[in-house]
Amino acid sequence: PGVDLADGSCAHPTIPDRVSPLLPANHVTMAKGTGLVHTAPAHGMEDYSVASHHQLPTDCLVDEGGFFTEAAGPELQNKNVLEEGNEAVIQMLQAAGSLLKEEKYVHSYPYDWRTKKPMIIRASKQWFVNTASVKATAQEVLKKVKVIPTSAVNRMLEMLDRRTFWCISRQRCWGVP
Repeated sequence: PGVDLADGSCAHPTIPDRVSPLLPANHVTMAKGTGLVHTAPAHGMEDYSVASHHQLPTDCLVDEGGFFTEAAGPELQNKNVLEEGNEAVIQMLQAAGSLLKEEKYVHSYPYDWRTKKPMIIRASKQWFVNTASVKATAQEVLKKVKVIPTSAVNRMLEMLDRRTFWCISRQRCWGVP
């Protein structure tokens, strides 16, 4: 039973001397398993929530291009996670005697609507501001933009007025239509 494993930990199979705690989580029920999880806090909201609750760090071993970072170790560094990185992890698990089962699985990754390729969820640093000056500046700049159809300007100005927090993000290019 999961209760026998509570407060336990697992040795990381690919990073020597790294230990991962087994934690209770609401999104993993006894019907699906033990009710306990190991987490990848930088790669999903449920894992992030569990890790935050237990004050665990949010280490992200994947860069913005989808490649393993140096922190993932020399065998994985610079390998694409969804391509050769996946095969490298399988080989590392086999070599460590830690692979219990391997099978093809169609994962329900979110897909990019433009490229139709799977996306990796990963944490990134962002900061939020709640200032009237940012809102006022955004509204003034929007008034100088040629918007087609012109009727969309008022709708966008109203949307900007209702917004209480602003997330400044450099993850993608975006703008007003």
